[in-house]
Amino acid sequence: MVRDIGLDVPPPGKECTDPNCPFHGTLPVRGNVLSGVVVSDRMDKTVVVQRAFVKRIAKYERYEKRKTKVHAHNPPCMHAQKGDAVRIAECRPLSKTKSYVVVEVAK
Repeated sequence: MVRDIGLDVPPPGKECTDPNCPFHGTLPVRGNVLSGVVVSDRMDKTVVVQRAFVKRIAKYERYEKRKTKVHAHNPPCMHAQKGDAVRIAECRPLSKTKSYVVVEVAK
């Protein structure tokens, strides 16, 4: 059974028994929804997502490119791999550095 998580994302095709899965477990998602590219998938059930954005510098009235890395939980039903474009949603803290979970994988 797949839960409705309140976001406009398609449910995953596979089932999983992970309690920290927003679709098959009990993890609620809220707040920010970010997009990025997976740069590392070497940790167990965790991916590192790099996102690029543009920041305005008011003093010079110009913009600069910036990028940051975010750790996200990778449920078994999502199975995001290095190089995949993903959407991640904010959730409660799952560890010291993980407060996001993968909700969509666009291969």
